Amino acid sequence: MRAVPVAQGAAVSVAVLGPGSAGSAVYGEAGFETASIVKVDILAALLLRAQDAGRRPTAWERTYATAMIEDSDNDSASALWRAIGGAEGLDAANARFGLTDTTGGDGALWGLTRTTAADQLTLLRQVFGQDSELSAASRRYLQGLMEHIAEGQDWGVSAAADDSAWALKNGWLPRGTTGLWVVNSIGRVTAGGEDYLLAVLSNGNATKERGVALVEAAARAAVSVLAGEAAAPSATASPAG
Repeated sequence: MRAVPVAQGAAVSVAVLGPGSAGSAVYGEAGFETASIVKVDILAALLLRAQDAGRRPTAWERTYATAMIEDSDNDSASALWRAIGGAEGLDAANARFGLTDTTGGDGALWGLTRTTAADQLTLLRQVFGQDSELSAASRRYLQGLMEHIAEGQDWGVSAAADDSAWALKNGWLPRGTTGLWVVNSIGRVTAGGEDYLLAVLSNGNATKERGVALVEAAARAAVSVLAGEAAAPSATASPAG
């Protein structure tokens, strides 16, 4: 991360899980607003509720879910936020998922949910890993939506992937009090034939474009480190500060 330029006033945190002996690494422990990356968490909570009820997602739930993930539609997110019981429902699901530093936003403000990069990596392991509270069918469904993000919203962690070998969700939000941007990206990328789970969170960006550039640079840096570890089976990645 020393090679990643961070503008004055901006902050970034990264968590990455590599294949096999590459292990995982985390840079930064601060909390960040989620913006729209929380939509993955909302859908995971909805799918968990459906599983608990012994049913599949309804047609209207699937319609809202598709719009929420693929197009980042906010009205759909608000509808599903209400369906899971808002912050209380999100927090209850996250307790089962193993997230310990994520708190749902107040009232209808799902985009102001706060989280850490490490917690988002835990969530990604629920979505993409086999040791999960989510069923195989739920995981496949959520993964499929994250693989079909609308054109123009497919930046972020995909910068570290080979071609279009990614599944992701991004979030971007200008803060009304400062005018500075929250820009986040989470997902799975394939690089060099190996899969990586990756979460990059940032805030204090002067523009959305600068935030995207920061997130993409951090994503490439994180994967490059663990790609080197994966190529050396005797090595073990150590968490960064």
